[in-house]
Amino acid sequence: MSLEVPSARVVFPATDRAEVAAAVAGILDSGALTLGPYTRRFESAFAAAHASPHAVAVASGTAALDIALRAIGIRGRDVVVPANTFYATAAAVLQAGGRPVFADVDAATFALSRSTLEASLTPDTAAVVVVHVGGLISPAVDDLRELCEERGIALVEDAAHAHGSTFEGRFAGAFGRAAAFSLYPTKVVTSGEGGMVLTSSEELAQEARIYRDQGKGAFAANHHVRLGSAWRMSEQHAVTGLVHLRRMGEFITRRREVAARYDKALAGLDGLQPLAEPAGCRSNIYKYIVLLPPDMDRALFKSQMAERYRVRLSGEVYDLPLHRQPVLAEYGGPPLPAAEDVAARHVCLPVHSDMTDSEVDQVLTAVTAVHGALSGR
Repeated sequence: MSLEVPSARVVFPATDRAEVAAAVAGILDSGALTLGPYTRRFESAFAAAHASPHAVAVASGTAALDIALRAIGIRGRDVVVPANTFYATAAAVLQAGGRPVFADVDAATFALSRSTLEASLTPDTAAVVVVHVGGLISPAVDDLRELCEERGIALVEDAAHAHGSTFEGRFAGAFGRAAAFSLYPTKVVTSGEGGMVLTSSEELAQEARIYRDQGKGAFAANHHVRLGSAWRMSEQHAVTGLVHLRRMGEFITRRREVAARYDKALAGLDGLQPLAEPAGCRSNIYKYIVLLPPDMDRALFKSQMAERYRVRLSGEVYDLPLHRQPVLAEYGGPPLPAAEDVAARHVCLPVHSDMTDSEVDQVLTAVTAVHGALSGR
């Protein structure tokens, strides 16, 4: 029997594990466990890897987005958020004192378009959060930025999925006032737990450093100038991220090789529609997204992939739109048909940074067989 193909896999080669372990021993011996030299080195390396002037390491991707929105100043105002994103995108808006306004998306990119954004703007819109779902930067991003500039609105990138992704040679983080990255274990680059704020603004970067450390004006002073919180990154997490970041290029290369094989094989299966990569886009393939036919039972598709072929599919991105989440009900609003449709009928095929050819074969065998069985072929 074939081995199970997991939905995700965290990849730390033995040499990297040894380097992290040795560094952690040194950190523990030093007693400098937070906001130390590894944090600064990780920030510099992450900024350089994304051609950004400034990076600020924080405790999570949610904290990164919250801090960016606080630094911009959204309290008491509206923030447009696509409906098909993770809960944390809206939670960060609320925690920063804003009101989320949910927008529909372009089904071809799972992202905001100029028309869906225009339909969601209000007289009191302070910011727009564009989300690079699955690592794909939509080619509409420049139109979104232009519209925001015309209206005096801040554009913020939720780049939680988009480490190393580019559009026309520009990295995620280059399009808005600030960008928030997640370093959660499943991400292409991880520090275990953590996040990163990227920005071209020295002033915003300095504000982010204040907010992440309880709003203190200086690290060693009991002098609080902002309503910050404990959003620091530990040195142990920072060295883990620093070591893992070195693998980003090779990880993306392998993920794109896997995606190319999926693209070629799925082209012959009627009714299955992979999320296409538009011209100029280079995704990191954090997720490989496939739309199922409208009449195909997603739960049955996933269960048969697992039970018959030992292929586990990851969680969707995302299966319940934000305007239908119970905790966000008061911000609901009208139906958003494109977001609701893509949320209801997509799956994410396994992609690992060290995925083997035999695992790819197993996934494709499973998809072909289950698709055929469920579509009556």
